[in-house]
Amino acid sequence: MADRTAVSYDGLKEYIREIPDYPKPGILFYDITTLIKEKAGLAKVIDGISEHFINYKVDLVVGMEARGFIFGPAVAYRLNAGFIPIRKPRKLPGETVKHTYKLEYGEDTLEIHKDAIQKAQRVLVVDDLLATGGTAVAATELVKQLGGSVCGIGFVIELDFLSGRDKLKDFDVFSLLHYDK
Repeated sequence: MADRTAVSYDGLKEYIREIPDYPKPGILFYDITTLIKEKAGLAKVIDGISEHFINYKVDLVVGMEARGFIFGPAVAYRLNAGFIPIRKPRKLPGETVKHTYKLEYGEDTLEIHKDAIQKAQRVLVVDDLLATGGTAVAATELVKQLGGSVCGIGFVIELDFLSGRDKLKDFDVFSLLHYDK
């Protein structure tokens, strides 16, 4: 696993708007729309994730709906890989496989096209945020279900205090920005 202190991306935090009490009281929301509207910020995010995984021989990048669709294709392009969307139920037109996972209050489901990944293809999972880890675990399960091999997981932001990384111990998890509270 790579040393996550090797390069600092903390300067990107100046582009992230913090919105208190969203989506409910007591939650501090880290809004990346203010980051991605800045060309230097967006470029640094794509470059940072891509550079970390440049030597991983990635065949495909998967991104989860919806913000994974922002970063995933750009990272895939930089890594000379294809991009595969992972979506909420009933959003993909072809035959799909799905994985249902538990949330703090309830459950959610993600789907991927059944023919999206071939056996032994090396797949990088990319999303905007690592919180509790449920969405990322679901994505890795879908990749494995189709016979792919998860070679890494990249995030823009990681909320360290929620310990989502603990659910992903079998993978190289890389996050550009870390928040402790």
